[in-house]
Amino acid sequence: MIPTYEQMGDMLEEIAADFPDAFFEGLDGGIQLEEKALPDPAFPPGEMYIMGEYCHDLLGRYIVLYYGSFAALLKEEDEEVWLDEIFLTVAHEFTHHLEDTAMLHALDDADAKFLREALAEYEAE
Repeated sequence: MIPTYEQMGDMLEEIAADFPDAFFEGLDGGIQLEEKALPDPAFPPGEMYIMGEYCHDLLGRYIVLYYGSFAALLKEEDEEVWLDEIFLTVAHEFTHHLEDTAMLHALDDADAKFLREALAEYEAE
């Protein structure tokens, strides 16, 4: 089941409301939902998608989730899996935000390691 963009937006709002207000401090742009998919350019098309991003740029600090990436990867999954993945993605991006405000980068390093290992495994096949 693939929820509509609007349905995922509703899910995202409910999930985001469960996070502590402190997590939103300094997050000028809040959490946004983009309709597009964002394939990871390091992988062949359709192999790896970026589900969300923490952004700190000229527009401020904000989190973006990509509906199309969720739809591509979770098309066969039920609503509970969608809710779990939305929660995990938001939590992951909040961690980036909190680490950024504290000038830490442990999750950035872990993400880079995961992607290096995934790419090496993909190339080995």
